[in-house]
Amino acid sequence: MSTPVRRRSTPRLAAWLLAVGAVVALLLTTALANSVSAHGSVVDPASRNYGCWQRWGSDFQNPNMATLDPMCWQAWQADPNAMWNWNGLFREGVAGNHQAAIPDGQLCSAGRSSSGRYNALDTVGAWKTAPVTNNFRIKFYDQASHGADYIRVYVTKQGFNALTKPLAWSDLELAGQIGNTPASQWTPEAQGVSIQVPANAPGRTGRHIVYTIWQASHLDQSYYLCSDVDFGGGGPTTPPTTTPPTTPPPTTTPTTPPPTTPPATGRCTATYRVTNSWAGGFQGEVEVTAGTSAIKSWTVTWTYANGQQVSSSWNATVTSSGPTVTARNVAYNGTLPAGAKTAFGFLGSSTGTNTAPTPTCTATT
Repeated sequence: MSTPVRRRSTPRLAAWLLAVGAVVALLLTTALANSVSAHGSVVDPASRNYGCWQRWGSDFQNPNMATLDPMCWQAWQADPNAMWNWNGLFREGVAGNHQAAIPDGQLCSAGRSSSGRYNALDTVGAWKTAPVTNNFRIKFYDQASHGADYIRVYVTKQGFNALTKPLAWSDLELAGQIGNTPASQWTPEAQGVSIQVPANAPGRTGRHIVYTIWQASHLDQSYYLCSDVDFGGGGPTTPPTTTPPTTPPPTTTPTTPPPTTPPATGRCTATYRVTNSWAGGFQGEVEVTAGTSAIKSWTVTWTYANGQQVSSSWNATVTSSGPTVTARNVAYNGTLPAGAKTAFGFLGSSTGTNTAPTPTCTATT
């Protein structure tokens, strides 16, 4: 009599094969992640997404970002992964033909790489700037210690207006570069290595964009980084041009407390201030405060005396009629409890004198 052959049951075999496949997939995923997840960026002057991560990574849901740092705000709203992955702004297989791979207007997003993750970095506006001199250095941080085939540093030409014009290749001039430099020649960091590249941009004043191309050595992998700078330190990162008046303390103790005037019932007040300014433009903010009763909506108006014009705004709907500007609440910030505050911001243009107007506020209850 023949002895029957015992076979592994089909369900058990299938389960075993699935388990082996899962382990293999995990190992492959881990290997790939370790090889490509850590890369690098310009950290000084910070690239746009690295700067947004640096300033807001621990507080990226703070609504105050919309007025304090509006360009970062729109980038976080568009895709937070652009900041969490600040070190992954690259393209592969470009073979050195950068201008063919990346169209004008898309330089800061590396040609809308990574399925559009970084598109918001191309948005034109008042990105935060870092002060630099005409002879400066960029610091590039490489988490994976890949080294460089080369690093090229470009600066926009004098006359380029970063507040109104999308960046194009024709706007750039080469300001500095290094050739093949293995990671062993870079400066060791806690995680990875860094290197500084000298750059010279004579004749530059005011706001500009520094554009850095890092050709990594481990693969045909090209990184493209936009950093916003101010030559001379007079750009939008400077303090407001107008300072609130201060009153020195009295020399004698008053016998009665100073009078105060609370906001009228059912009304609102508005405070206007310039938060940043640069040649030909400025950034402003208006704070709205409800009176002693809750309000359902508000409208703020002011009139400019020096030909200023509002070009864009956030957290309010702003219209202009000649020198008169009218701002109305949007859907989410019109209703305010008694004494509560909200704020909206805007960008404007000016030619010389930029006297702050006195706004008026009206409300519905």
